[in-house]
Parts: sequence; structure tokens; C-alpha cells
Amino acid sequence: MSSSGLYGIDLTMNDGSRKTFGDFRGQPVLVVNVASKCGFTPQYAALEELYSTYAAAGLVVLGMPCNQFLGQEPGNDDEIAEFCSTTFGVTFPLLTKGDVRGKDQHPLYRQLTEFRNGVLPGLVKWNFEKFLVNRDGEIVARFAPTVEPGAPEVIAAIEDVLARPAA
Repeated sequence: MSSSGLYGIDLTMNDGSRKTFGDFRGQPVLVVNVASKCGFTPQYAALEELYSTYAAAGLVVLGMPCNQFLGQEPGNDDEIAEFCSTTFGVTFPLLTKGDVRGKDQHPLYRQLTEFRNGVLPGLVKWNFEKFLVNRDGEIVARFAPTVEPGAPEVIAAIEDVLARPAA
């Protein structure tokens, strides 16, 4: 997708502040749909480790809480922020809770799940699916929920996008 498509998407952060995806222009972003009562919830710790390791190089980890999979994110935005902070020490930015599929799908996820650049299209299947967006706003990788944030293929993809300057 061209950078203008993703960069124009409005975002509401967990604290109620407003941004656009364009606020992350020039930075690689790992977008992850998250939940606090999922078998993959311990991935929060690994996502925070990625963020703390690579933030100085420009990586942003952006979490979007979602309650669409067996009600595994029942909390409101304040409860989610508290859980993430106290349980996993999360400091990476979180969006307000939203839908990653269906009729109320967030525009960010509508763009992420369309086919482009050979990256696997289609519905988000479960919590903790990961999309890597490069410095130019192009979706360059997608990782299943079962792929840990610290897996070699994730690290390699992140290091690759960090090594490349924006066009």
C-alpha cells in the first residue's frame, strides 16, 4: 500500500488522545491486536522487550486491544492500560479498544488485511497477530499469533526495516 493510505488513518490512543498513523511516518511500526485474557497474553512481555530494545533505532510497537475473540479483552481502556502497565510493564503505545474484523473493523485493520506486496491478506484470525510496516508505510510482513515476538523471523524482519532508510 502507498504510504498515503496508512498515514491518513485516524487513531484514538488508549488515553483518549488523537493521532494519525502518519505521526509514525519514518518509523517502522509493529501493529499487534492484543488481549488480556488470551493464551498468548504473555507475549506482552516480549513485545515490550522488542520495544525497549529497538525504540532508540525508531521501532514503534502499537497495540490495539480487541474483544472479538471469545471475549478475551473485556476491560475498558483504563482497565486495559492498568493491566498492561502493572502486569507486563508495557510502555509502548496502545490504541483504544476496537474491532480488527467485521462491519466495525477499524480502518487501520481494513488496510492491513488487504492484499498488497505479496504479504498474506485476509481476516485477522486471533489475538496477537502482528503486522510490520516499514518506514515508508508499506506492509512488509505478517506474523501469526503463534509466532512469538522474539522469534528469529520477527527479529530479522525488524532489523531489516530498521537498517533501511525511508525512501
